[in-house]
Amino acid sequence: MYEIIKDYKDNKDLRDSFNALAEKTFGLNFEGWYQTGFWREDYTPYSVVIDNKVVANVSVNNTPILWNGEVKNLIQLGTVMTDEQYRNQGFISKIMSEIETDYANKTDGMYLFANDSVLELYPKFGFHKEIEYGYSAKVDNSSENEMIQIIMDNKTCWDELEKAMKNNKFISEFNMVNNEGLIMFYVTQFMQENVYYCERLKTYVIAEIENDEVLIHNIFSQNNVTLDEVISAFGKEIKKVNLGFVPADKEKYIVNLIDEDDTTMFVKGNVFDGFGEKKLMFPTLAHA
Repeated sequence: MYEIIKDYKDNKDLRDSFNALAEKTFGLNFEGWYQTGFWREDYTPYSVVIDNKVVANVSVNNTPILWNGEVKNLIQLGTVMTDEQYRNQGFISKIMSEIETDYANKTDGMYLFANDSVLELYPKFGFHKEIEYGYSAKVDNSSENEMIQIIMDNKTCWDELEKAMKNNKFISEFNMVNNEGLIMFYVTQFMQENVYYCERLKTYVIAEIENDEVLIHNIFSQNNVTLDEVISAFGKEIKKVNLGFVPADKEKYIVNLIDEDDTTMFVKGNVFDGFGEKKLMFPTLAHA
């Protein structure tokens, strides 16, 4: 006999079982995130449990998006997995039905990013494919590098960054808000060396630098800084910038269709009407 159990993060036995299945399926383990205190109420596993063992799961992540000055209450589905011994028994369908019931009339829309092997699955639940666009630009400036790398391996650093998130004044066109825990999942785990701070701008930047290119995932500032100011603060060595979010002034950037393996986006809800035509993308750090 199976049961669907949800929101059990403080149950060590079930959490360990969930992590074991996630490790086997995706090579992911959420225990470090839990121990830092950033696995919060925004992330809720819905799991099929048999004999106190998690055998299938779909997780719900609340990802409110600030879009044209209005917060859209969206949820993202992720960590979709079934233990090999329990596949083809309809467990994912049962979980999806439970989620639909729980969130009926409580969300503006749902989305997810699917592996190429399951592209036929989600249309059965009313989802349809949608496209995203990414933004980049050539950089030519003579500024000196003002960015200081902050190693995110202690609570003091985490608290300061979270404070900056909560007091952020930087505006992009389409940005996740009120879910600091998800971003901290990244920076407390495998992106500990990807946080930078500019004292002059009072600004944190989550970024990846490779040779003369920088990928800026997100910006958090207590000041009304511009994107140009932030890019310049990385110094004259940077010749190209790629953005992990939609800039407020899109016309200044090169726009390209995002086409990556195992990241096909599916959406559900009228809120996504015209999403592709507006050349939008979900922030890279809003992927759960």
